[in-house]
Amino acid sequence: MGVGSVAIGLLFVLGALLLAAGIEDARRRTISNWTNLAVAALAPLWWWAQGYAVWPDIAIQLAFAAIIFGLFVGAFALGMMGGGDVKLIGALALWLPVVPFLNLLIVMSLVGGAVTLLMMAERRLRPRDGVLEVPYGVAIAFAGLLALREPILNQLA
Repeated sequence: MGVGSVAIGLLFVLGALLLAAGIEDARRRTISNWTNLAVAALAPLWWWAQGYAVWPDIAIQLAFAAIIFGLFVGAFALGMMGGGDVKLIGALALWLPVVPFLNLLIVMSLVGGAVTLLMMAERRLRPRDGVLEVPYGVAIAFAGLLALREPILNQLA
């Protein structure tokens, strides 16, 4: 099996993990630590398959992911996101370069806003007590899956 085959396989595994995270968050309003750990733990294999050098490629990915994780920990501290969402975003930042990841954040924000509006409309139609918990993992998973299209197409070219 060549490096290209490994890369394609890793992208499909990442896609399956994102799909699982989105479904889990929609059903239970939580994303398991195991799912997030698997996303993060597979990133070094992705770096190898992409031919990343320790310096500067991997160092940049690690620094970027740490910055993203730190920013979203702030959102968690303000009660804007759940811990599983923050961990998933941080783990995804290990996989994508800066520009594609920023595109992911834009799509994630738009989809997250749409999910929030739908949930608010549903709450208005069927009132119930309790805090509205938005499954933001759905938006993260959707944006992540959309972001994978380019690496998959690049590997197949």
